[in-house]
Amino acid sequence: MTAALMVEDHVWVSTSAVGRVAPSAHRDDLRRADALPEWRAREFLAGRALLRELITEVRPALAAAGITTDPRGKPRLHGHPTVGISVSHSGGAVAAGVAIGRDLGVDVQRPDSAVTPSFARRLLHGHAHRITALPPARAAEEVAWVWTAQEACVKAGGEGISGRPWTIDVPPGARAGSWGDYRWLSLRDHSPLPLSCAFSAKHVTTS
Repeated sequence: MTAALMVEDHVWVSTSAVGRVAPSAHRDDLRRADALPEWRAREFLAGRALLRELITEVRPALAAAGITTDPRGKPRLHGHPTVGISVSHSGGAVAAGVAIGRDLGVDVQRPDSAVTPSFARRLLHGHAHRITALPPARAAEEVAWVWTAQEACVKAGGEGISGRPWTIDVPPGARAGSWGDYRWLSLRDHSPLPLSCAFSAKHVTTS
């Protein structure tokens, strides 16, 4: 999935492999990438490029807007506070999202075959037994799907890991749910890798 996928009214998500996205050549992105390790810079520039492509595709009038970060590190579109944007990277995969009038978080994860039962229990609360009974590869994949939904929620809220994503109840196999004022979707029919997004329920009219 590289073209924009509308997952909800005024909410779009796109994903790709890092190597399939031409790295961003925007001067602001290059300046930030200079301070990163080489491997992280590649992911960062691919993520920014995918995000800028997505913005251009769904809202061309916003394409020239700068991308900044708030004090908690959440990306923002300069001059457009009611436009939600989000980027995620994992093991050579990158995802980006744009939401008009909504807060937004996206998360993509490459499954980790080293998932331990204790980690599964931490994420899955009373559902852990449904994961530990699966073959290891399948268990790792399902844990990754759960984690993307949890991470997307706290990213939408602007809290990141400090929002304690593992406390959010996401049942294994679920495709949608809610957390406070946010709704989350796991894009199981659209992405071979675990990929979820979360967005605020309230739509704010924007110009």
